[in-house]
Amino acid sequence: MRVGVLGAAAGWHVRRLVAALTAAGHEAKVVGWHELAAEIGPEERLLPRFVTETDALVVRGMPAGTLEDVIFRMDILGRLARGRRVVNAPRALEAAIDKYLALTLLHDAGIPVPRTRVAQDAAGIVAAWEALGGDAVVKPLFGSRGRGIGRISSRADLEPWLDAARSAAPPGAVCYLQEFLPDGIWDARILVIGSRTFAMRRIATGDWRINVSSGARPEAWNAPANWADLAVRSARAVGAEIAGVDLFPTPSGPVVLEVNAVPGWRGLESALGIDIAAAVVRQLERPE
Repeated sequence: MRVGVLGAAAGWHVRRLVAALTAAGHEAKVVGWHELAAEIGPEERLLPRFVTETDALVVRGMPAGTLEDVIFRMDILGRLARGRRVVNAPRALEAAIDKYLALTLLHDAGIPVPRTRVAQDAAGIVAAWEALGGDAVVKPLFGSRGRGIGRISSRADLEPWLDAARSAAPPGAVCYLQEFLPDGIWDARILVIGSRTFAMRRIATGDWRINVSSGARPEAWNAPANWADLAVRSARAVGAEIAGVDLFPTPSGPVVLEVNAVPGWRGLESALGIDIAAAVVRQLERPE
């Protein structure tokens, strides 16, 4: 196969994927998002030429940019997906990156999720916070690795979001709040690759945010069948072929916190001692 890897050439995951593809006898080339271009009229040409000659494209992140930058990149990825396999597909990327949209898809699929309220004006934000018991986690709609997440356990904590909603012109600023789930000693990350799952627990080390990037300790974990099933169903709900699913234990069973369609696996690989990039390549080798 000829495979393009969309991402930064120096990135750890990109380098591991290229090495695994090459070791399996495939041709692999890294393409930066900034290299993508298009020409229309009298015929359509997508550039660089290599991306139009690939059998598959693997998406490994997207750099920050303006709304126009992001929309164009997703548009051109959609055009590229017409003639080749894209992992993950543009629609899955769009769904998973938007926490609210992803949560609605999980809910529609009957997957348990935390109680969540989303509001835009100051009165609605206060009502949402109070409905969640006056103790909630605020998250950016777009984000990963715990960035931008905060806990709001007092009215003083809430004031910055109320100020943002009041001062915006026109008024209103989205505030995404989830119930705070107490006793967070650990959570689980289950990586879904096709129908296969690879699981680890992340053990908190003092920070209530349980992320490896925040210092949580990863450890290998034999996920119960119902946890693995929830992870696979969650990936399918957003349309992702490869996904990292975060789950949290509660007295009534696990709930799904998030689905990441461009999942990292560095901590998982160190915990399990296996080559995850090679598993990704094997998935690419299977027919769609």
